[in-house]
Amino acid sequence: MTQDLTHYIGGAHVPGASGRFSDVYNPATGEVQARCPLASPDELAKAVEIAEKAQPGWAATNPQRRARVLMKFVHLLNRDMDKLAEALSREHGKTLPDAKGDVQRGLEVVEYCIGAPELLKGEFTDSAGPGIDMYSMRQPLGVTAGITPFNFPAMIPMWMFAPALACGNAFILKPSERDPSVPLMLAELMEEAGAPKGILQVVNGDKEAVDAILDHPSIQSVGFVGSTPIAEYIYGRGCSNGKRVQCFGGAKNHMIVMPDADMDQAADALVGAGYGAAGERCMAISVAVPVGEETADRLVEKLVPRIEKLKVGPYTAGADVDYGPVVTAEAKQRILGLVESGVEQGAELVVDGRDFQLQGYEDGFFVGPHLFDRVTPEMDIYRQEIFGPVLSTVRAGSYEEALKLAMDHEYGNGTAIFTRDGDTARDFANRINIGMVGVNVPIPVPLAYHTFGGWKKSGFGDLNQHGPDAFKFYTRTKTVTARWPSGLKEGGEFHFKAMD
Repeated sequence: MTQDLTHYIGGAHVPGASGRFSDVYNPATGEVQARCPLASPDELAKAVEIAEKAQPGWAATNPQRRARVLMKFVHLLNRDMDKLAEALSREHGKTLPDAKGDVQRGLEVVEYCIGAPELLKGEFTDSAGPGIDMYSMRQPLGVTAGITPFNFPAMIPMWMFAPALACGNAFILKPSERDPSVPLMLAELMEEAGAPKGILQVVNGDKEAVDAILDHPSIQSVGFVGSTPIAEYIYGRGCSNGKRVQCFGGAKNHMIVMPDADMDQAADALVGAGYGAAGERCMAISVAVPVGEETADRLVEKLVPRIEKLKVGPYTAGADVDYGPVVTAEAKQRILGLVESGVEQGAELVVDGRDFQLQGYEDGFFVGPHLFDRVTPEMDIYRQEIFGPVLSTVRAGSYEEALKLAMDHEYGNGTAIFTRDGDTARDFANRINIGMVGVNVPIPVPLAYHTFGGWKKSGFGDLNQHGPDAFKFYTRTKTVTARWPSGLKEGGEFHFKAMD
């Protein structure tokens, strides 16, 4: 039986009223397992109306009490970790350990936000002028919204709504219509933790709902993670409507492998970062850049047996599955189309996964692992974000050539260098024009108390996700200058003054 999913509005599961639905697949079998309602502008407006009524009371709740709600939410996430991971894997396709990691990295942001009483403290200047004091305070924006992608249906929503709620805002989440069940579960858990009804709502939808968010005058800020063309669209339309907007787009992450690197360590890192979650990560390493022909030969020699041993299968096949299917049939066809373009444009397909079939799951959206060598910058597989289990090797003749490859690419989300030389690593970290850098770390996603954000066409807006930037993004600064008349402190007089 195909299940009809709901929105979560005003503390209740609300059936869709627009009559429009999107199919939610089981990526392992290719079967439709649910229908996701696609909201109309009227349904979105109803959620905003509820949020506007709920938010002032939540903002008036002191930060310590809001933090206690987040503490309870962390407890509930840990309690329901297995249930959340199973629901996530069923709709997304990633393995159970990877799904638990998805929840865990979001949970860590919630833990950071428990520090809201400290993070929201303002500034005070005594005697800024004669009898004048001056102070600044951070106040919530009001109703905020987030539009999140399919590849991290737990982590990225929590990256957005946890700091938004900690700051005293209401939040409306528009998750991906491909895997919406976990966001709905998170909203339920937040209310079980003590958040008032209407403070966190989930409105499912497509572009119609997105445009309604961008155009609604009461929504003060919008966060987005997804592809660069949509990030540019949301940033432009949201800003033109006077909203505070942060958008994070595509990526093409390079990993530079120096001749002095430990090749086993580098190969293991590339396999995990390139093929984990079927490559459906904005921080996946999709380009290996070995410096020197000998380095390249040694690296490819190490990579091939590791890649050929990868176990691809459904999350139900056990803990030793390395990665599962991609999210849709369209995603699979796009990946295989780009692989064909790589072959046609002259790249050497060292590991060929085009004929991969999984017995019993022939209708699933599984893509075998691919490894290209001798890729050049003009090829489509180098220029475009593939978002699949495809690793391209671009051979560089020198460190400077390798550095230039990463710096010249239009995307600037993440990068890494593997080397034993501290001077090289330090130079790389200082010069590279990319937002997140790993030194012998293949996926340099910062921990919750630092900020996440790319440069160039990977990020739009002047503030990043989570960490200190989140508390700046979800608040406005108000500065008060106060002066009080002197003499009042003397009190009343009980005798007649002598005449002058």
